[in-house]
Amino acid sequence: MTQPDSPTRRTLLRSGLGAAALLVPALPAAAAPAEFDAWRDGFRGRALAKGISQATWTRVMARLEPDMTVFKEMRNQPEFKEQLWQYINRRVSHWRVINGKAALAKNEALFARIEKDFGVERGTLLALWGVESAFGDPLVQQNHMRPVFPALAALAWNEPRRKAYWETELTNALKIVDRGWSTPEEMRGSWAGAMGHTQWMPEVWLNVGFDYDGDGKISPFGRPDDALGSTARYLVNRGKYHRGEHWGYEVRAPGNMSGSRTYAAWQAAGVTRADGQPFPQPNATAQLWIPVEGGPAFLLGPNFYSVKSYNPAMSYALAICHLGDRILGAPPFLQPFPGSERALTLAEVQEMQKRLTAAGFDTGGTDGRVGNDTMKAIRDFQAKAGLTPADGYGGLKVLAKLRQGG
Repeated sequence: MTQPDSPTRRTLLRSGLGAAALLVPALPAAAAPAEFDAWRDGFRGRALAKGISQATWTRVMARLEPDMTVFKEMRNQPEFKEQLWQYINRRVSHWRVINGKAALAKNEALFARIEKDFGVERGTLLALWGVESAFGDPLVQQNHMRPVFPALAALAWNEPRRKAYWETELTNALKIVDRGWSTPEEMRGSWAGAMGHTQWMPEVWLNVGFDYDGDGKISPFGRPDDALGSTARYLVNRGKYHRGEHWGYEVRAPGNMSGSRTYAAWQAAGVTRADGQPFPQPNATAQLWIPVEGGPAFLLGPNFYSVKSYNPAMSYALAICHLGDRILGAPPFLQPFPGSERALTLAEVQEMQKRLTAAGFDTGGTDGRVGNDTMKAIRDFQAKAGLTPADGYGGLKVLAKLRQGG
């Protein structure tokens, strides 16, 4: 979810690409310089002028110290150069498929209600939820999230390129407290301020979120109703989601073809579904996309681009759409990407993490989830073991080397 000319919510949170594009102040991750107090005094007037109450200002900002570590986080965002098949394998992981099925079983009534109210497929929302917060796992909140007000205050005060953006988001966060929707203590998120089940920035919380569970407040925390219902509404309103249409299909496409036409017209031109099934809505429109020559081809409908509105990367949208299908029982892509290898099973990922940790490369846990800690451990192991490229991708080659004793 984005604003014009602002870093995207999810890009800032995970990819590191947005962060790498920002200039970082040459400041140590230490106590705030005296200049912060001067900035805070000036910001107070601007915040009160925008409707923030004096009581909320005093409660949140009067004694707040900036989280200076955000600048270190911006500098140190890990950069992993992934091929598309690696990107897909990491996000469409066995762990997410298993836990997505469990999340659906636990929240069947909620997803049925969302499908009725908004027409958004449950698979899409499950995949977004799984990628953004591991289905609301409290360990993600506990181990990887921080108080957002000190982080946003630091960025609003002294991030040189987007000070206005960060100040606006800090003001939005203060408005949330002012409205009684949350507390400063509850509002924990990424170093960039994204929060909750589907990682809302404060602007999204204010302008897109709504009270779907009827408890009198809007919250991306706790029960997932508000987060998932609001995300569905976002996909409809901002992403122009089409009720009743699937995002698209893996296809077999002869020759050099391109463009947009109906599924029926594509079929008449020789394009068929890879699984041999008919297109269920022949009059709906789709575009042909072959992301990697020699790899799988896809017909993409409007709902693929609705997901892309949530994060403007084609790779992200494909991962979300494929993960949603996999959670609902679909197989992996039938045409492999060139040079690809199958994704590790949950047990294999756990074995890899245990072997890496035993070899002195701390993965930050052995639960079968591959996050930045595990990827850094893999990259360090690859470099030491002479595996090239040292790209941080944990696959069959890395596991085989670990089994050989490194």
